[in-house]
Amino acid sequence: MSSPTIAARPRPRPVARLAGLAVAAVLATVGALAAPPAAQAAANPYERGPAPSVALLEASRGPFATSSQNVSSLSVTGFGGGVIYYPTSTAEGTFGAVAISPGYTAAWSSIDWLGPRIASHGFVVIGIETNTRLDQPDSRGRQLLAALDYLTQRSSVRGRIDASRLAVSGHSMGGGGSLEAAVSRPSLQAAVPLAPWNLDKSWSDVRVPTLIIGGESDSVAPVSSHSEPFYNSIPASSEKAYLELNGASHFFPQTVNTPTARQAVAWLKRFVDDDTRYEQFLCPGPSGSAIQEYRNTCPSA
Repeated sequence: MSSPTIAARPRPRPVARLAGLAVAAVLATVGALAAPPAAQAAANPYERGPAPSVALLEASRGPFATSSQNVSSLSVTGFGGGVIYYPTSTAEGTFGAVAISPGYTAAWSSIDWLGPRIASHGFVVIGIETNTRLDQPDSRGRQLLAALDYLTQRSSVRGRIDASRLAVSGHSMGGGGSLEAAVSRPSLQAAVPLAPWNLDKSWSDVRVPTLIIGGESDSVAPVSSHSEPFYNSIPASSEKAYLELNGASHFFPQTVNTPTARQAVAWLKRFVDDDTRYEQFLCPGPSGSAIQEYRNTCPSA
């Protein structure tokens, strides 16, 4: 008869080995907690620049160093050339882009402070010259879209741009043109009309997130017959905001205007970059002696 098999007893691990395993487990846990979560990092691949603040938005320049280049009217079709402003570094990836039109009879130089100001917050900006100084809003809208197409398809900075994240803006008839562009191309991420002028008062077909900035004392495009009805006609289901500047004339965009820059940049960052860190500047929005009125379809998050 064979002898019964006796199961071998598990050999006890040395105390030092057990302690080492415990320490390794703790270190692995700590390392996992310290590492940035991949899900959070991927939540918004378009976020650019440091955490925003009022001081950052009101400074004369944002966190990105910029450069510029002129665009000859002879090298483009559909608009009259202009100036491109862009962040010099691409370390954070590609950027959204914004096309901006001047007003009736005006050149880009009349509002050119907006170019480097907006670009320094992480955008490629093209300030356009129009085909003629007398172009009407519908024409300026088409020119803004032609400028965006040039930026993303043919310009020397096209590699810096994410062509899916585009916006338009403009002053006076250029502002009216930005509304026209928003209707024509609903894939745009944002529109920022400044003291907009347009004979069309109803914009019920606008789906692009739109910030309208008007001047309380505007006698060329009075807010009562332009900015306010434009804003009111945009459906409440669309993201929209209306900022009215206290005592401002029609020409407030033609000199450096901090409330305009602050709100325009916050709007572009929120909707072109999908950066919810800027939500705090839209809802409840700006206040103070420079602000006559502010309305918004909060919350937009």
